Amino acid sequence: MVAFVEPLADYDPRQVGGFRLQARLGAGGMGRVFLGYSPGGRPVAVKVVHPDLARDPEFMQRFRREVAAAQAVSDAYTAAVVGAGPDDSPPWLATTFVPGPSLADLVTRSGPLPEHAVWRLAGGLAEALQAIHSHGLIHRDLKPGNILIAADGPRVIDFGISRTTEGTVVTATHTTIGTPAYMSPEQAQGNPVGPASDIFSLGSVLTFAATGAAPFGSSGTEMFAIAYKVVNGEPDLSRVPASLRPLVDACLEKDPAARPAVSQLIDSVTAGAPAYPDITPGRFWPDQVAAVLESSAFTPALPPPAATPPAQPVLTPAPQRSPATEHAGGQYPVTEAVVRGQHDAPATTEPALVTWLRGRPRWMLPTALAVAVAVGVAIALVLALSSSPKPPSFLGTNSPTATTSHTAAQ
Repeated sequence: MVAFVEPLADYDPRQVGGFRLQARLGAGGMGRVFLGYSPGGRPVAVKVVHPDLARDPEFMQRFRREVAAAQAVSDAYTAAVVGAGPDDSPPWLATTFVPGPSLADLVTRSGPLPEHAVWRLAGGLAEALQAIHSHGLIHRDLKPGNILIAADGPRVIDFGISRTTEGTVVTATHTTIGTPAYMSPEQAQGNPVGPASDIFSLGSVLTFAATGAAPFGSSGTEMFAIAYKVVNGEPDLSRVPASLRPLVDACLEKDPAARPAVSQLIDSVTAGAPAYPDITPGRFWPDQVAAVLESSAFTPALPPPAATPPAQPVLTPAPQRSPATEHAGGQYPVTEAVVRGQHDAPATTEPALVTWLRGRPRWMLPTALAVAVAVGVAIALVLALSSSPKPPSFLGTNSPTATTSHTAAQ
């Protein structure tokens, strides 16, 4: 459940492929699932295969085949593969990260979905199965735990790979038979399965979404007893809304040939959904479900990408004036360096000549200095050739002090 991520353990990898790992999202029979980030900061779900399975040649052969097939699937209601390393050690698979709880978590914590929300779910899942089946894949483990509920619709995860992973039951001969409460009768009997098997599982998923319980029993029931009921018993649909019963009944037919094709399911959803309140523009789910998904209980609390050490602040230097900007009369923007200079530098004074020369063409400064030197030399020569000057008037001989001094000098 993405709202409750766990920190990485000391022995967890910190990087897989080009993805930096930041937290744990879960674990299963195939391995561990991590929250990772691409170099550009895009969040992804990275699944790392258990070392024991990575040493199993049969598992790895099927894993490579399934990764190649899953990479071809790209649909609005699936979690697309964005990278994989089936030959790396350990092998891994990365899919787009879906910010939302699983259907199992949502229903367990908030109760069954409203009737019109189940119709929306049915349409999204039917489209997801259509995309999966069109690439020759069979999910084989469609269940509430493998359906993520994002704000813009459901996402099916682990398609095409689930036959090699847990959440499923793997026998001693490595034959995946599915999760008992949501598998089809042909899966329970060990017979070959096709797309119709996923349709049966869809009927069980919709029952869970509408009632909060699987139609043939779930947790607390012995798995072989559930498998027997799937093959021979009748589903408990007593709490399924009447409008959904025809759709669910058709999916749960024991005979695979009697179940509707995906295209027929989409037609049924198209015909049945308009009878319910309109959805707010820009939203997939009815307002009631959207509000729950947006609540703090289901808002993912994700750690950010690994931050690089903060760089020291770099101050922008004051720009140099140039003839082009001078003649254009342009003004430079005030920079941080200029502002700091105004406030931090000690107050100074400068000669009026220097102030006048500031901002003038550069040739004027040496010229002005040369003129000043020449004037000074001329004044010095004049004073040297002239007779001793008379004292200034404010030192006149009528001053008592001046008289005393003069007398003493004599």
